[in-house]
Amino acid sequence: MLAEIGPLEIGGIVLLVIILFGAKKLPEIGKGLGKGLREFRDATKGLTDDEKSQPEDKPAVPPAKDDRGAGPAAGA
Repeated sequence: MLAEIGPLEIGGIVLLVIILFGAKKLPEIGKGLGKGLREFRDATKGLTDDEKSQPEDKPAVPPAKDDRGAGPAAGA
């Protein structure tokens, strides 16, 4: 069972990141992360817009089945 992340744990993670990367590198890391997330969001939004604009290949109503076994080819 995983423990919930509280404010103390988040503070510890932030402190660890500051120690590892330094305060001067954090704005650069945040900027790069923001650009990456923005590009990902734009790409996924473009994919969903493409799917909505393309018509489906499936017919709206499936063809009816003939229970007697005599189809169009049987009478020919």
